[in-house]
Amino acid sequence: MSTTTILKARWLLTMTPGSEVLNEHALVMKGERIAAVLPWAEAEAQFPDAELVEMGQHVLIPGLINGHTHSAMSLLRGVADDVPLMDWLNNHIWPLEKKWVSEDWTYQGSLLSAAEALRGGVTYLNDMYFFPTAMARAAVDSGIRAGVSINVIDFPTGYASGPDDYIAKGVAAYEQFKGEALLDWTSAPHAPYTVSDETFVKLRELSERLDIQMHCHIHETEDEVQGSLKQYGMRPLERLNRLGVLNSKMMAVHMVHLSEDEIAMLARQGVHLVHNPNSNLKLASGVAPITALEAAGVNTILGTDGAASNNRQDMFGEIRAAALLAKGTTQNSTTVSARTALEMATIRAAKAMGREADLGSLEVGKLADVVAVSLDALECRPVYHADAQLVYVAGREHVSDVWVGGRRVLKGRELTTLDQGALLDRVDAIVHAMKTER
Repeated sequence: MSTTTILKARWLLTMTPGSEVLNEHALVMKGERIAAVLPWAEAEAQFPDAELVEMGQHVLIPGLINGHTHSAMSLLRGVADDVPLMDWLNNHIWPLEKKWVSEDWTYQGSLLSAAEALRGGVTYLNDMYFFPTAMARAAVDSGIRAGVSINVIDFPTGYASGPDDYIAKGVAAYEQFKGEALLDWTSAPHAPYTVSDETFVKLRELSERLDIQMHCHIHETEDEVQGSLKQYGMRPLERLNRLGVLNSKMMAVHMVHLSEDEIAMLARQGVHLVHNPNSNLKLASGVAPITALEAAGVNTILGTDGAASNNRQDMFGEIRAAALLAKGTTQNSTTVSARTALEMATIRAAKAMGREADLGSLEVGKLADVVAVSLDALECRPVYHADAQLVYVAGREHVSDVWVGGRRVLKGRELTTLDQGALLDRVDAIVHAMKTER
């Protein structure tokens, strides 16, 4: 018999289209799904035997979805700052990965990111990295949802010898974990400058065969665009369009440097765009034209990128940055409203993942991925509009409790699924070895 729980909070934000902030409403969870959203008295009357959780001056929101990250790279947080992207990759990140990345290294880094995510109100990580079995195990062990990648790059690493080996190992991981409720999978070519036409076609066919989304870095820097013009005689998006990968299965990450024609094409073909404002700022890649994308009708969502480049995997920070950057770059204070920014991390993100039927909003029948954010702190008072308060005032430190599929994975800011001290001890040991042998 499934457990019924009533979460009773001062405010509730369902994120359903056109909905307003609900005052003095409760969310009822039965097992892993949402059974009702009702005023306090009605919820208690209809479910008299339910466990009652009094949340006080909290707002309940859907679990946040991080649309792009490299979870294991939390172990490289701060290893190389204040350098350009290609210098960062070629002279810092890739050499370290070649020497250190392994199944256990990836698992421990992914656990660290899962813990950080849950403490920041994130219930879903869309990951891109090697050793997908490690990410899958970390997600299951921590209780977070994950989009696990069949990640492919055209040159050899310590994980695989070449494109066919990456694909074979990724598919084997998919088969091993197929049916695990917390996991989705993506076909993930790294980027146009690291993946050949032949490999892109294979990954497109894999996406179609397995009915999974695609996940790729595209148009991140001006150098990438110019390099494609020199090598292929066309911009990366034109090349990818000719290869047939630009459609509603594609989650295109970064997308900073876009023409008007490219924006129109993205809208026509239903491509989802993953905006990474803080990583793009830190690496000096630029700012994605979110207002123009919004006007064209492109589904824009948010991601943190990895901790090696951001360096915070903080979705509250991305939500705020997305709203403020759009206003500042267009000199239009009405663009990317607080509501729009929240949608980018919830209901729109669920659509990009192909999970809008189950995730992204607090609706009856959907999975009970719920976050409680305290607005009781001095820094969060007074509260005139709880939704705007989440964007412009509150931070991840105000997240108190998190449920994933009705399971309480964060209680009073304490993780219930992981031993935080033991995790940090293992992380410290790995980092000590890396520093010693560097």
